[in-house]
Amino acid sequence: MSKVPVSVCIIAKNEEKLIGDCLKHLQPYGMEIIVADTGSTDRTREIAEKYADKVVDFEWIKDFSAARNYCASFASNNWILALDCDEYVNAVDIRILRILMQKYPRHTGVLRLKNITHDNKGQTGYINSDIARFYNKNFYTFDYAIHEQICPKDLSRRNEPMDSFLLPIDVVHYGYALDEDTMNRKQERNLELLYQELETTPDKGYVYFQIGQSLTTLEGADRAVEAYEKGLEFIEDTSRYYVPELIISLASTYVNVDRIPDALALMERYAPQFNTAKFVFTHANVYWAAEQILKALGNYIKVTMMKDAETLGGDLASCYGRIIQIYEAFGEKEMAENFHQRFLAYNAEKESVVNRE
Repeated sequence: MSKVPVSVCIIAKNEEKLIGDCLKHLQPYGMEIIVADTGSTDRTREIAEKYADKVVDFEWIKDFSAARNYCASFASNNWILALDCDEYVNAVDIRILRILMQKYPRHTGVLRLKNITHDNKGQTGYINSDIARFYNKNFYTFDYAIHEQICPKDLSRRNEPMDSFLLPIDVVHYGYALDEDTMNRKQERNLELLYQELETTPDKGYVYFQIGQSLTTLEGADRAVEAYEKGLEFIEDTSRYYVPELIISLASTYVNVDRIPDALALMERYAPQFNTAKFVFTHANVYWAAEQILKALGNYIKVTMMKDAETLGGDLASCYGRIIQIYEAFGEKEMAENFHQRFLAYNAEKESVVNRE
């Protein structure tokens, strides 16, 4: 029995390079650990057995949700934390976690993942993403074969927004820091499953959004635009959690293919509905591309003062850089230096994340 009533559920296949460190990072927190091996041919299962409470086998059927739900079926606890092998837990505030579980028994928990990235110049950074990974299995389950999502078991509630809380858990994700060949193979696999999902799911907007994400990597911006636009056509309820990300992706891709007026019109249309740091930052970038510099400056500054500014992760550096650049161009040296000092403080925090073992 675990010290805290949470079961960490991990699905794995040929992850011998990562799974050991992933499980070692979990051990100090006294949570039950369950690994579902989906057909490894390397030492994944052997390594998992050293650290996990249970290691079970799942015959792969090209369905990530099925694998996650199978793994969770072996949990001794109702509360499930779903992780991947390339995600390392660096800190958990167990006391706060217990309070949240007791106060919000039917909520889901959102991880703010720090996603380590490498650019084409070899520079390491990170971007943050919020994703629901914590749930009570009496009320929720995973759905979708690929890019699986936590959904209510009660089908009548599937279109309702889910209540959630931010988890007091620090997790660093290394899955985006892949070489080009590995990333391409991953996206090709994802596309195969997404087109398969498209045939059966009622939420085609979400699937087209994810298709656009994969096409961006594999085939470039032009094909991605088509998928994002198709996804937007299917959206009837803009309160769906993925809608702002779809709009952000489409607007950014419009800029990449030099469709600036379309990007501007899209952001202006939805700006009243979405007041998040990521959305405001993207709107600022579109203003910048449209050479509306003062409007861009206003949005960049707004981002730095927003409560969720940290969700930008490494992109906050670009925000500060643009503010400094604009003030210097206007001859406002004092304001430029003010924001330069803020940037230095931010950069120190970024370095502590990307260099963490």
